Amino acid sequence: MGKSRTYRVLSHWWDFRLKLFVEGILSGIVAGLLVVFFRFMLEKAEVLRDYIYPVLQNNAWWPKAVFFLTLIVIAFLLGKIVRYEPMAAGSGIPQVEGYLSGQLTMNWWKVIPAKLAGGIMAIGSGLSLGREGPSIQLGAAAGQGVSRALRRLRVEEKYLVTSGASAGLAAAFNAPLAGVIFALEEVHKNFSSVVLTAAMAASLTADLVSQNFFGQKPIFHFHDLQVLPLKYYFLLVVLGVIAGVFGVFFNRSLVFTLNMYGKVKVVPEIVKPLLPLMAGGVLGFYLPETLGGGHRLIDSLGSGHYSLIMLFALLAVKFAFTMLSYGSGVPGGIFLPLLVIGALTGDIFGSIAVNLFHINPQYLNNFIVLAMAAYFTAIVKAPVTGSVLITEMTGSFSHLLALITVSMTSYMVVTLLRSEPVYELLLKRILQNRDNAPHQDRGTKIILEIPVCLGALVAGRMVKEVEWPQNCLLVGLKRGETEIIPRGHVEILPGDYLIVLTEGDRTVEVKAALEKLAGETEM
Repeated sequence: MGKSRTYRVLSHWWDFRLKLFVEGILSGIVAGLLVVFFRFMLEKAEVLRDYIYPVLQNNAWWPKAVFFLTLIVIAFLLGKIVRYEPMAAGSGIPQVEGYLSGQLTMNWWKVIPAKLAGGIMAIGSGLSLGREGPSIQLGAAAGQGVSRALRRLRVEEKYLVTSGASAGLAAAFNAPLAGVIFALEEVHKNFSSVVLTAAMAASLTADLVSQNFFGQKPIFHFHDLQVLPLKYYFLLVVLGVIAGVFGVFFNRSLVFTLNMYGKVKVVPEIVKPLLPLMAGGVLGFYLPETLGGGHRLIDSLGSGHYSLIMLFALLAVKFAFTMLSYGSGVPGGIFLPLLVIGALTGDIFGSIAVNLFHINPQYLNNFIVLAMAAYFTAIVKAPVTGSVLITEMTGSFSHLLALITVSMTSYMVVTLLRSEPVYELLLKRILQNRDNAPHQDRGTKIILEIPVCLGALVAGRMVKEVEWPQNCLLVGLKRGETEIIPRGHVEILPGDYLIVLTEGDRTVEVKAALEKLAGETEM
């Protein structure tokens, strides 16, 4: 039965893509509702924090003692959640990438409640973590749940998980286009028309669900954001270099912090969230702007209420608190905190540029926005996603040229410094420190789509002339909109897509071997 269902998928490839479009819509609805609930609870938690701290500030010692005792209980519960479902720890994006590559397993019915409960408690308590990573994982789990409910093959499930991940980002930030590009650039790691179709359907649907609850306004509100004149573009190069260097430092600091937490064997795992929660409890009295993801802090920067000294203090504390929070392993992402750090860097850079080069202060907010894109690019190494994401989050497409300029500068810097993307670093660390290898049935079938690059080893050669990897079967060749049967005499051209069938437990090795054959050759 499994073989016959796989055969039907391959023999009706066009119908399969249309079916994925419909299933993508269904995944987008489920993902959108989950993320809407997640965002709603986090907003209520933020309102509660705003109420609690002023009350505690003006009260006797015993309410403060009760408050910190509550944080201890939350730390214990977070440790229990991570112990119950390790896949719910951290951002969630590396876990989704690991599942899609066949290196990790994921059970949607365990991940969803654990991520929701853990994320609400961790971020809601004030830890410097973002909602986007959990939202992406919730969307991916929703896609997996839809696949299992419809009893689809694992061939379809991987596409639905990817489209669900894009829906999660779209609903988290009201950014459907960024969700699609993120799915292609970071999660799937190549352009696939099948993924594009399903991801676009899921992202748009999830965004409609989200906007129905939260409105159609962009996430960040920068009033009177003017187009930066071309004569100031030399500053974008400088800003890109600074963001690139700081991005490399961010990634290395994050891994260092995780390693330090890992070396602490005296304290049980379930107690490790206690340190950042206690620190956050203290910061709430003295520097509440650094609590949570930092969405409102970015909005406040546009008003210019902070002195240069205060900006440096916020940058240092936010950076350290983010490391402390994420290093504890509780559910929560780094997406939004890194954007906050980028925004603070841009505000400092813009303030200095105004004083040194006598730039009109009306362009100060431009540097805040541009630094967010540059910093995101430096850390994630996804320049297109960064540019589009910030464009959608600010609601203005008139700054796209400046965004691409600063993002590509940052990207070139981190490439020269040989820095790896943060989510790849985190995935490698997960695989090194946890016994969560894939346990897929040998009979499980997976379809891979591998693009043929210019100058690839297989480019210009006939199918029969290529020494194909073991444990895989070339079942299709896609050239534009044309599906070609890969007979032995068919010539493979640059730009083609190899459609390969393999077994689930062989996905990693087969994909690596195919990418060597079809990828760019080193000169």
